[in-house]
Amino acid sequence: MKLIPPWQDKWVIHHSLRLCQSFYHWTGRSLLPDHYPTDQALGEALFTLPQPVLSHGIEPDPILNYGNQAALNLWQLDWPTLRQMPSRLTAEPLLQAERQQRLAAAAAQGYTENYSGVRISTTGQRFQIENACIWVVLDEQGQRIGQAATFKDWRFLS
Repeated sequence: MKLIPPWQDKWVIHHSLRLCQSFYHWTGRSLLPDHYPTDQALGEALFTLPQPVLSHGIEPDPILNYGNQAALNLWQLDWPTLRQMPSRLTAEPLLQAERQQRLAAAAAQGYTENYSGVRISTTGQRFQIENACIWVVLDEQGQRIGQAATFKDWRFLS
């Protein structure tokens, strides 16, 4: 069986639209630099965007449900592993409470910006993220279905 790239999956294409529409809803800005002729083209553009984009659902211990290639590379994950990982594991245990506070602030306001923090890959590589934006992901009826984050700046820590 031939595996298709994640961005060609119908669910991923649909979720990519929700991520972009929700980002615009809360911030008034576009997540992507251009407009795309098809939903699949938008899905590919988001997946190949050089800045990490991640999202998780609304489970009691939220599970990551999307990560573009930049996020997969940074957290040293493959697509199937990402889709099973609790999002809290993107931060070290000692930093998870601070991460949770920022997620709660974003949930209350719809989004929060200028977040910085230390994250950790699945292999233990620590990195500092800067100026992150966290936002609530909405479905077509305006119901909250998760949260997402993106950032352009990060640096590896020794």
